[in-house]
Amino acid sequence: MVLLAAAVCNKAGKAIVSRQFVDMTRSRIEGLLAAFPKLMSSGKQHTFVETESVRYVYQPLEKLYMLLITTKASNILEDLETLRLFARVIPEYCRSMEESEIVDNAFPLIFAFDEIVALGYRENVNLAQIRTFTEMDSHEEKVFQAIRQTQEREAKENMRRKAKELTQARKEANRRGGKPTSGGYGGFGGGSSSRDYGGSVESAIMEPVSKPSYTTPSKPSGPSKAMKLGSKTKDVDSFIDTLKSEGEHVTNPSAPSQPSAITKSATPAVNQESIHLRMEEKITLIAGRDGGLQNLEINGLVTLRITDEAVARVRVAVNNRDTKGMLLQTHPNVDKNLFKEGFIGLKNPAKPFPLNQDVGVLKWKFQTQDSNLMPLSINCWPTESGNGCDINIEYELEDEDLELNDVIISIPTPSGVGSPVVNECDGEYQYESRKNLLEWRHAVIDGSNKTGAMEFSMGGHPDDFYPINVTFYSKKSYCDMEIQDVLMVDDKSPVRYSSETVFYVAKYEIL
Repeated sequence: MVLLAAAVCNKAGKAIVSRQFVDMTRSRIEGLLAAFPKLMSSGKQHTFVETESVRYVYQPLEKLYMLLITTKASNILEDLETLRLFARVIPEYCRSMEESEIVDNAFPLIFAFDEIVALGYRENVNLAQIRTFTEMDSHEEKVFQAIRQTQEREAKENMRRKAKELTQARKEANRRGGKPTSGGYGGFGGGSSSRDYGGSVESAIMEPVSKPSYTTPSKPSGPSKAMKLGSKTKDVDSFIDTLKSEGEHVTNPSAPSQPSAITKSATPAVNQESIHLRMEEKITLIAGRDGGLQNLEINGLVTLRITDEAVARVRVAVNNRDTKGMLLQTHPNVDKNLFKEGFIGLKNPAKPFPLNQDVGVLKWKFQTQDSNLMPLSINCWPTESGNGCDINIEYELEDEDLELNDVIISIPTPSGVGSPVVNECDGEYQYESRKNLLEWRHAVIDGSNKTGAMEFSMGGHPDDFYPINVTFYSKKSYCDMEIQDVLMVDDKSPVRYSSETVFYVAKYEIL
C-alpha cells in the first residue's frame, strides 16, 4: 500500500484538514480533492472510486468525508482497514463532525494521522496506541515548564518583598514625620545552595529556599532619585493590585486601622508538633490489558522538620518491616551503623538537626515486573456485540494490609455513540460525557471489599476502552515502614512528635 494523502473534506471537495505523506505540490492535492465530488456523482461504488492515476477511498462523516488518496496498485483491503482507523481517530479529538470543530483540532488530528502512516506506508498501530503516543510527555516541554514556573515564583517573591519594603518604609516615614525613600533589596541568587550540615558541607535531599532577611532602608544624605512615598500611594497600590491578580491576600497599607502585611492562607495537613516527620511514597505503574506488569516503581522519602532548638538533637526510631526488597539510602550525614539498629541520627551526635527546614533523611526505591506486587489489579474484558461492546471490569486488592482511599478507575469511552448503560456496579460510577470518560469510584478499598465488579454496554470497539487509569491515596506505606518513636540523644527520653504517611499515585495505567 502506498498512501499519498489523507484528508477530511466537505461535499464540495474543499479540504478541511489534509496530510500528504509523499512529496506533492499544493496545487496537485487541491486538484485531486476538487475532482473527488465529480467522480462521486458518476460512480457506482460506495467505498472507493478510481481515475487513471489514483484511487479515492472514502467514508461519509455526516456532512463531511474521510478520504484517502492512494495509488491504484495498493491493496484495496488494506486501504479499507486503514480508512476505518482514520475514521475512528476523528471522534477522539472532535466532539462533532462540523467544519469548525475539525479546524479547531487540526493539529492533534495531523499528529494522529502521522502515527497511522509514515512515508506512505501503514504503521502497525491501534487506536489505544495512537492515543498513548500523541499524549506522551515531552522532556523538553517539562524542562521549559519547570524553568517558567521557577521564574514566575521568583517574580512573585520579588514583588512580595518589594511591596513589604515599600509599606514598611511608609510606616517608618509616618512614624518619623518625613518622606521615605526606597532602599535597595537583595535579589535571588541563581546558583545552588548548600549548608554546613553536621560538620561538613552537604546538600540536603530536599533543600528549602532561604528567604533573605529584611533590612530597613537607610535614608541617603543627598537628594534621592528613587521612588518617593509621600501622599501618593500609586507605587504601593500597583504592587498590591499585581499581587491580588496573582491570587494573594493583601491588606491595604493606606488604611491605618489594618496592618500592612502580605499573607497567604495555608492549612497544615495535620497538627504539627515541634518535631514533625513526613513519610511520602509515590507509585508509577504500567500494566498490560492481558494482566502482565510492564513496570512498577516506588519512590519514598522521609523528611524531618524541627522548629524548637531544645529538641534538635534527637534520634528517630524506625520500624522497617519491608519484605519486598527496597533499596534504602540515608542522607550522607546520617549514621549508617545507627540506622542498621533502627535509628535515624547524625554521625556527630553533638550536632543538632537544622531548624525550620524540611530535611530529607531517608529515601528508598523499588522496581519490579512481578504482577503479584501490584497494589490493585484491574481486569477488563470488552466483548464485541451486535450493538457495540459489553464491558466487564473488576478490581482486586492484592495486598489486604493496604487501605486505599478515594479510588477512581477511569475508563475512556468513544464519542458519538451515546451514554454507557451500566447493568451492574459495586460502588459508584459517574459518566463525564464532555471528557468521554466513565469513572468508577470507591471511597475505600480494603480487606472488607477487596474485590468488586462493574458491567456496562456501549457502542464502540474494544480498543476504545483503553488505556484505563487509576488514582488513589493511602495513609499506610507500601513498603510497610513506620515511625516508631523520637528520642533525645543524651538521655534517650521520648519527645512529643507528629507524623504523617501518604502513599499516592504518580501514574497508574493499564494499556
